[in-house]
Amino acid sequence: MIEKPNFFVFTGGPGVGKTTLIRHLQAQGELVVEESARAVIREQAASGGPGVPWIDAKAFCDLTTRRDIAIFDGMSGETRRAFFDRGIFDSYRANGVEPSAELVEAIRTRRYNRRVFVFPPWREIYETDAERKQDWAEAERTFDKILSVLQEIDYEPVVVPKTGLAERADFVRSAALSAGPSPP
Repeated sequence: MIEKPNFFVFTGGPGVGKTTLIRHLQAQGELVVEESARAVIREQAASGGPGVPWIDAKAFCDLTTRRDIAIFDGMSGETRRAFFDRGIFDSYRANGVEPSAELVEAIRTRRYNRRVFVFPPWREIYETDAERKQDWAEAERTFDKILSVLQEIDYEPVVVPKTGLAERADFVRSAALSAGPSPP
């Protein structure tokens, strides 16, 4: 088992500000990891592959799971604090797909900090794009699903407030510092 208390995950439905905050933290010198789901969607779309959520949700989950495991494993020696735009567990029961044995094992053996930053649906900033096709109702349902899944797999959801970017960054940093012994 690999436990990384210095690895903090941002999760939530589409269009809730995760990536915007990740980019903000990166610009301020924080170590960040980009979302792999969007990379999988871009690669599959460019190659004509079926591994996108709206064509083959299982293939998409499998591709994203493998990529997230590789990222986690590749960073397992990292001692600095790192913020992840989604984590391995984001594929757990995503898009109606039952988790693969590989995913279940990865969630059990590769552990991020217990505190997971969950971004609630926020109508004022929500928007869709070519890679984010979920509607507002799905964004709302996703929030509830994430809270349930995190508790099921023994993580503590920390809901990020709907505030300005600087305030969100301060909130996340403060919660990360109080969560454990990772260096700033």
